Amino acid sequence: MCFVRLPFVVLVSVLLLAALGSGLAAGRVTGGTPVALVTAEGENEVLAVSLPGARVLRRVHLPDPQAIAADQHGDAVVVSPEGTVTLLDWRTLKVVATLHGFRSPQIAAITPDGEWAYVTDAATGDLSVIELETRRVVDRVYVGAGAHHLAISPDFRRAWVTLGETAHTIVVLDTSVANRPHVIGRIHPRVAAHDLAFAPNGRTVWVSSASAPYVSVLNASSGRLVATIPAGPGPQHIAFGAYTHAPAFVISGYGSTLEAVNVATRTILRRVRVPYGSFNLATAGGLVVTSSLLDGAVTEYTTALQRWMNVTVAPHARDVAISVW
Repeated sequence: MCFVRLPFVVLVSVLLLAALGSGLAAGRVTGGTPVALVTAEGENEVLAVSLPGARVLRRVHLPDPQAIAADQHGDAVVVSPEGTVTLLDWRTLKVVATLHGFRSPQIAAITPDGEWAYVTDAATGDLSVIELETRRVVDRVYVGAGAHHLAISPDFRRAWVTLGETAHTIVVLDTSVANRPHVIGRIHPRVAAHDLAFAPNGRTVWVSSASAPYVSVLNASSGRLVATIPAGPGPQHIAFGAYTHAPAFVISGYGSTLEAVNVATRTILRRVRVPYGSFNLATAGGLVVTSSLLDGAVTEYTTALQRWMNVTVAPHARDVAISVW
């Protein structure tokens, strides 16, 4: 092996370019250009915002849009608590279906295969199954009054649903038959739960608190508490990075903090400030995007929590999902 001695200035330049290149690579997604889909409920709009360009590419008028979920290359699912769930076509964001039969739908989640969407309904206590190909509701199962946040395991054999935003009960469902989920158990966490997410290996579920300044890690099979992770004031929300060995991310809107957490060791890698009221977040590739309900800011970070973009898109930016166009 031959080594070449470089002048100090040249060596520094090479290292800086390498570091910049790795940062840019970390921020990219494959297969297209990332776009943040943001619900601006006060404006009755769903916005498509380019990343990191911060340009509003599309505006879709919908009544009271609050929660949104999106497959990166498929339909977006928009939940309006007034009683409708709207499906938006990939890229065009044209309304392709408006689904009724809900009383107070809350949260949507899309299965890992992109074929199904699950939607909770706080008033009916149902978990509804939407077949995204046919764009219709194919099943409803009762989980309990107040059904709210939900998480689906990476192998799509289990789903967990919190009963309320300050939940003392988490319902466990068998989802191995996608269109026929059924309840198989209930967990009563030590502290009231808010959001939850399965770790990438499916062995644990990270559960945020409605009020306590930490996240609980529960065994996915038994529901037993495994560990706690310090976090900002509750409620927090949780998302996992989209690639192998990516961190977990925990956000606190009232604490204005976003944390990157090592999934294996459960240690905090970095903590940064985010706009006040940034309750929700989404990840894709090497991106982390947050939205502020209280000041309308959409902020983009790399998974190393280097901030790339911050833009105010509306008075209130409640929820965010990432699509790839």
